[in-house]
Amino acid sequence: MRAERLVALLFTLQSRRSATVAELAGALGVSERTMHRDISALQAAGVPLWTETGRYGGVRLVDGWRTRLDGLTSREAVAIFAMGVPRALAELGLGTAVSAAHAKVSATLPAPLREQAQHLAQRFHLDAPGWYSEEEDAGHLAEIARAVWEQHRVTVTYRRGEGTVERTLEPLGLVLKAGVWYLVARVGEALRTYRVSRIATVEPSDERFERPADFDLASWWQRSSAEFERSLQRYPVRLRLSARGTRLLPRLVDADSALAALRAAGPPDADGWVEIELALEEPPVAAGQLLGLGVEVEVLGPPAVRAAFADAARRMADRHR
Repeated sequence: MRAERLVALLFTLQSRRSATVAELAGALGVSERTMHRDISALQAAGVPLWTETGRYGGVRLVDGWRTRLDGLTSREAVAIFAMGVPRALAELGLGTAVSAAHAKVSATLPAPLREQAQHLAQRFHLDAPGWYSEEEDAGHLAEIARAVWEQHRVTVTYRRGEGTVERTLEPLGLVLKAGVWYLVARVGEALRTYRVSRIATVEPSDERFERPADFDLASWWQRSSAEFERSLQRYPVRLRLSARGTRLLPRLVDADSALAALRAAGPPDADGWVEIELALEEPPVAAGQLLGLGVEVEVLGPPAVRAAFADAARRMADRHR
């Protein structure tokens, strides 16, 4: 992206103070012709650059001029300007901080770079929740986030089933997945995950806790999510699928599991159907997922899943007589 490259050129000149066109082109991975155009663009944007011809000539910034973007990479500068203030950051109490960074970048980027960053912001947008679903109301998110930042214990009441339980937590991190906020916290020696929308009350504490030195939120979440998904897939189900059914299956169940089962399948029979074995959830859930395949699937076993599938199909047929 040209906007990013021009900011990178500013930083390069600021650090080197003087360099030849060939050196700058090599540092940024572009041709010398492109570098000449970029230098002209910066000069047109008001950046005070001196260019000198000859054997020992080159490009340099006027002494004493700086970009005031120290500490940001070119990618960070353009990204901060382009991204605005996502709602998720505002919910965490970071909206003001990001707005301030946005304003600083806006004030220091030359006008042509601001325009290019604005073009980027108009072309890319993050919408985290899936279709046909809404973000949950996580009313106590800001309080929980504050405890995460400050490493303070909190006592919460948590809705579980028809009642509530009380827990004293050491909040380690927050995860936003498909519009739903989750709190990862330590309870005693164990790590647990709590859905923030189910937290009924929060009682903050001034008592600090020591964050585990080896805890990495992203890595823990990845492992925990994988273990949770595997725990749900406890029932090995045998299926017979048409060619169309094999194409539809990864859209209706866990795609990785479906593709692995299809790769392990034997050759198609005379009718073009294949048999596979796939781990799914309990029989009613498995039957509900497989109903989306319609006539492109035959459930061979176990009997509980086959019966649940047949019963659901029968009731659907009766309703449409």
